[in-house]
Amino acid sequence: MANFIPEDKISEIRNTVDIVDVISEAVLLKKSGRNYIGLCPFHSEKTPSFSVSPEKQIFHCFGCGKGGNVFTFLMNQAGFTFPEAVRTLANRYGVNIPTHELSPEQRKNFKEREQLYAINRQALDFYCNALHKSAAGKNAAAYLNKRGMTGDTISEYKIGYAPQSWDNLLNYFKNKKISSYLVEKSGLIISRKNKNGFYDRFRHRIIFPIFDSSQQVIGFGGRVLDDSLPKYLNSPETPLYNKSRSLYGLHRAKNACRLAETVYIVEGYFDLLALHQHGIPNAVATLGTALTEEHVRRLRGLVGKKGKFILVYDSDQAGIKAARRSIEVFDKSFADAQILILETGHDPDSYIFEFGPEKLVNAAERALGIIPFLIASAIEKHGLSIEGKIRILTDLQQPLAALKDDKVARSLYIKELAERIDVEEAAVLEKIRDASVAKTTRVGQSERNSNRMERQIITMLLQYPDIIPELSSYEVLEYFEDSTLRDIGASILKYEQHAVDHGRASAEIQPKPVRGRVSEIMHFINDKGKEQIVAALASKEDAWDMNGCVKLINQFVDARGSRRSKKSIEKSIQEAEQKGDHELLNKLLAQKQQMAVSKQKQKMSIIYRK
Repeated sequence: MANFIPEDKISEIRNTVDIVDVISEAVLLKKSGRNYIGLCPFHSEKTPSFSVSPEKQIFHCFGCGKGGNVFTFLMNQAGFTFPEAVRTLANRYGVNIPTHELSPEQRKNFKEREQLYAINRQALDFYCNALHKSAAGKNAAAYLNKRGMTGDTISEYKIGYAPQSWDNLLNYFKNKKISSYLVEKSGLIISRKNKNGFYDRFRHRIIFPIFDSSQQVIGFGGRVLDDSLPKYLNSPETPLYNKSRSLYGLHRAKNACRLAETVYIVEGYFDLLALHQHGIPNAVATLGTALTEEHVRRLRGLVGKKGKFILVYDSDQAGIKAARRSIEVFDKSFADAQILILETGHDPDSYIFEFGPEKLVNAAERALGIIPFLIASAIEKHGLSIEGKIRILTDLQQPLAALKDDKVARSLYIKELAERIDVEEAAVLEKIRDASVAKTTRVGQSERNSNRMERQIITMLLQYPDIIPELSSYEVLEYFEDSTLRDIGASILKYEQHAVDHGRASAEIQPKPVRGRVSEIMHFINDKGKEQIVAALASKEDAWDMNGCVKLINQFVDARGSRRSKKSIEKSIQEAEQKGDHELLNKLLAQKQQMAVSKQKQKMSIIYRK
């Protein structure tokens, strides 16, 4: 029950904590009107664009767009999970968190998670025993010895072995009277295609247990002892294991990462173990997936704002591909990374065994940043002929365009590239702009299509809750075209009803928003992207009154209603034309004409009044 936190306690912590006090420990804040401002901790800036509202108990950066409540801040800044952020604040402010009085659904979900943790612990014991105490395990132990793994490493990281049989683990749990369907949910066994029974996922493989930050087993990885495929096999996504958030070895590396303010990121289990075994404990490994924003955000909370990320790869092509994938991940997380490509034929595991840790650390100190690495790699690959220069520019077009959040860095890299390949800087810049425009067209399409009035209405809901009954009676959200904004609006209405049902607000919405109301709405929504939109809209300094709100609603409903009517008439006209119904067609055309005349008169009336 250690991970469950009752909802009322989360609310109590949120209402007890002062977000200004918490954030001021990491950011120098100055009073500015009703809010506090400072330099954003999530991106580099010289002019403060980071705002904290004590009234709304939220933060928002107008530069990078990050926003949220006090829990969100600790998760982004310190790399905490949500439960870790809540418990940290609870301890600081003396809020006791009990673990009883669960609802039936909460009790069911929590019981299932505890059962899955227990199953993983028992599977860990099974695999370790198979390595050390079975006859088949001797070959696996010999393989580990051949790979240079010491007894201490094998013991410390709980490395085990999965026997070759299809049902060894399955029978192990059957003998313990544990449901096969629950074991299947842990990812350890797989249902047969004909649904007639199960079989073991891991067979004749070295087993690497994957731990979370509290050293609980959340999943497993397995490697074959020969050259058969797939070489590596990992647990599937489960209620405990998410590969986009999990990192192998993090439970052992986190303190070392904090001390060194540097993290080495490798791709394999043996790579990670080799580095740790050779005295480089500040290393983690991705788990069969590319590095994600969540990985980087969590690691940045460990190494700090100016910490170093060193990505260690074992071949040029793999390094180039990884560097390309990593650019946007690091750019969005406002973190810098360096690429270390080892000598041909080596991976981090073999390199450190042959040359030692000192040479690896020295090589890391000379590692190039992502863009310089890509520039050097492109020049080496294509050469400096006319055709080669064209290909170099094509290779670098998207990576440089991806540096949208640091225009100074992009400008300097463009200048460096122009000088390296002897091409006019203006020509390089034009090429990059073409990529930026194309990307903006694709990625920003939904944002440009997002109606300004819809955003105003959501802002109004956040800042002036008095209007909620009026908005509900008009069914305004039914007219929304932006699905994200519609969802946010619906969540706000549900939150208000939830507050009424739980006695935190009266049936008549209070005329002024209570302290931290927006922060509570963010928690109620529980979606990272939507939370940032809420933070941005709630941070606007708009002045609302009932007359202004009603006027906006009427304008919006009239405009959308007219648009719907026009679409409906146009559809009816098409159907009448197809059926050859000339009488109906004439009536519809006359109706359409009348609508156009009315709209024109309305425009002229507005112009006249002005």
